[in-house]
Amino acid sequence: MLLAGFLFSLMNVSVKLIPHIPAIEIILFRSVFSLVLTYILLKRENLPVFGNNKKLLVLRGVAGSIGLIAFFYTLQNIPLASAVTLNYLAPIFTTILGIFIVKEKVRARQFLYFGVSFLGVLIIEGFDPRISVFDLSIALIASLGMGVAYNIIRKLSNTEHPLVIMFYFPFITIPFATLASYFFWVLPTGWDWLVLLAVGLLTQFAQYFMTLAYQNSQLSKVASLSYVGIIYALGFGFFIFGETFNIMAYLGMALVLLGVIMNIRK
Repeated sequence: MLLAGFLFSLMNVSVKLIPHIPAIEIILFRSVFSLVLTYILLKRENLPVFGNNKKLLVLRGVAGSIGLIAFFYTLQNIPLASAVTLNYLAPIFTTILGIFIVKEKVRARQFLYFGVSFLGVLIIEGFDPRISVFDLSIALIASLGMGVAYNIIRKLSNTEHPLVIMFYFPFITIPFATLASYFFWVLPTGWDWLVLLAVGLLTQFAQYFMTLAYQNSQLSKVASLSYVGIIYALGFGFFIFGETFNIMAYLGMALVLLGVIMNIRK
């Protein structure tokens, strides 16, 4: 999960490097790349492409697509560290939904720790004028979609290979992304193509390691590890995009990390 988090951080930077390319178009390129590569790997491993539990696999694809489209939007429209921090609501949704979807037991104290992190998220949003209510709403949709997707991955852990789960993500996304991109198409030029290739490669490997993590460990523990991405986001945002924050925003980020550390210790 730590490795997946680092690769996802590099992917986030890549998306933000091409703000002139619509988010849905980036997702289309990423999905086509992922579909082809995953299909090749499935055939090489001699695995059934469409898996066994098709209903859950389709649902995972839909939830993941909604989450990714909304997240890419926030990456392009608000500061990198803010987008990543707001996305940390996903582990909270993952844990809460996990109680009902996969029947996992969560200690009452863990909700206190998640509450500390959630308070940090609210402080960041409240003291960053660059984040509108609409942006926050999109971020919440992204987190909720990802929380649903992660729980479905766990339910599929005994019946599906990680590559099969990964295949359904672009398989479901491509038709919608193709239709939407028709209305917002911007032709990539020059370095845009290399950045788009980086998005595809980084996401593919990051998603593979993330899928393995969610299949083989307790949801709440794995979800908590994703919070370390805030360190990457702050560093990349400052050195690459020149993004800075006021003291209250940094306080909010500190609360997010504090809640995570306390949760991991338990």
